[in-house]
Amino acid sequence: MNIKKLSNMTFALCVLSGAFALSSLSPRADVSALALPLSLAFTALLFLFTKRRLFASNDGAEAARRIPAARELLQYEPYVLLVAFVLRRAGADGTPSALDLAQVLLWLAVSVLCLAVLHFLKDRPMGKWNAEWRQAVVDRKYEQRRRLKERTAGGLARRFLAELLGWVDALVQAVFMVLLLNIFVVQLYEIPSESMVPEFLVKDRVVVFKFLNGPKFPLSDVGIPPLRSFRRGDIVVFRNPHYDSDRKSEVRTFVSQLVYMCTLTTKNINVDENGNPKADPLVKRVAGVPGEQVFMQDGILYSRRDGGEFSPVEMDSEYACWNLNSVRDGLKGGIREFVFGQQAYDEMLSFEEERRNFDLAEARGRCAALADEFDSLVPAFRKDGGVPDFALSPREMSVFLIENDVATTPLFSNYQSTAFSLAIAPNGPEWFREFLTSWQSRDFSGDLYSEANFKLNVMAKLSFARLVVRHLSLVSRGAPVSAILSDPEMKSASAEADKIVRYVSLLDRRNMPLFPANSADGSPSFIPEDYYFMMGDNRFNSLDMRHSYDNWTAPLSRDDSMSVTYSTDLAPQSVPRSKILGSTSYRFWPVSRRGVPGRTGM
Repeated sequence: MNIKKLSNMTFALCVLSGAFALSSLSPRADVSALALPLSLAFTALLFLFTKRRLFASNDGAEAARRIPAARELLQYEPYVLLVAFVLRRAGADGTPSALDLAQVLLWLAVSVLCLAVLHFLKDRPMGKWNAEWRQAVVDRKYEQRRRLKERTAGGLARRFLAELLGWVDALVQAVFMVLLLNIFVVQLYEIPSESMVPEFLVKDRVVVFKFLNGPKFPLSDVGIPPLRSFRRGDIVVFRNPHYDSDRKSEVRTFVSQLVYMCTLTTKNINVDENGNPKADPLVKRVAGVPGEQVFMQDGILYSRRDGGEFSPVEMDSEYACWNLNSVRDGLKGGIREFVFGQQAYDEMLSFEEERRNFDLAEARGRCAALADEFDSLVPAFRKDGGVPDFALSPREMSVFLIENDVATTPLFSNYQSTAFSLAIAPNGPEWFREFLTSWQSRDFSGDLYSEANFKLNVMAKLSFARLVVRHLSLVSRGAPVSAILSDPEMKSASAEADKIVRYVSLLDRRNMPLFPANSADGSPSFIPEDYYFMMGDNRFNSLDMRHSYDNWTAPLSRDDSMSVTYSTDLAPQSVPRSKILGSTSYRFWPVSRRGVPGRTGM
């Protein structure tokens, strides 16, 4: 290598940098307009200090004075262009994919040339092709050290300033190096919630390997192509699809991640409008892969592929944790929330067994008998039949008709006033009978999830009817409140209602309908190529891809036109590969549980 070749290499570097700068021109008068002047000014400065002053100089001493500045500019050139790349895409308008690709290629070429020129400007390589420059650099360094060692006020000031500038330079370069490493190679994350207990506890810190997963340049779709696929059971970090992904949100997320990375996960500024940290990115486990249709019933995940039948996913039971009480003692101390105790868990399993064994044929007769008994009690509550003197409020007198939502909890908690309203309403008995028998026109033959919810709906109706009929029966006979509360039949019906309400409150954490849902003609749908379905291991305490961030009222069973309704947030969705940032590779904190994530002993 000689000076002329090195000069030509530097000139090519400046030309490519200039092309990058010109391609950063933005028609908008917003933050994107800063990309052009920033990149162009720094490139001009680099050209001035290298091509015009360094390589055009014939004075070795003069060149030696300019080499340190040239080195600094060469070191920062790729970083400045990367900042310009982000600024250009931080504006209101996006950039075409072709422009993204062109600028990425230019940035790569500039970075390679900068490294090459920097290599030849090092002391040892430089001494091989220009001894005069090499000696001038040595002499200059000697003079600088001598001046820094002076114990005069000026010498001490120069020493302090040199140390300060050295630290600032090292810090800034370290920030950019961390940024590049975190974008393309590895990134550190802190576990924010208990959705992955017992594998990860809150505040665990993990290393996420990103290179094989196709990392992208900031705010663009250009990057390294994916070099691996994901399998069921992989723990992945991905962007939360529940949040907006518009340009403004992406810029805010990028800045917050930069701060988060540079502070080694100690500072998170990625917050929502209320100042609460966003659940973004998420750490979950791959539960469904492309080409599958899945559903979950009674905590068991089922899957099938095209042309096949549903079968339990045995692997899912290895890491799905439904009962935190069974976790080993060494981990229990780090768990912040137990959804319920061992007794409540056992009661839930018992209720599921009761629901599975529920006899729909027998339920038909019970519904008809309760409707008949209700009809026999109604005359006692009509005005012309000697209605008891009840002090009912207007709200309690409101008629409970089909157009009202029949929600599970209000259905049971307000059954007394509802019973009176139905008894005195002109069409109350007709509605009550239709409510109890509307499901009987359905000859059910569906998947396990639909069948289970269908039975649960009928159980809720029967439990409600038992409370209503028994309450009216006791009141019609003039039973005092104390006798009603202590009545064995009322206690039995109330206990049954409580079990149903408790289970419905867990329904959407314990079960999930067919996903993807069947098409309109009933044919199955499957998770598309390059899409994945994720769930947390702590199934009762994981707001994952099964759920929405909103709640609405939905029927327990869509096969019953008068189904009991409940509050739900169930809206399963898959995650595109493009939103997956990487897979967890190593837990480095706490030290006592450091290691490669795997199945944590429960």
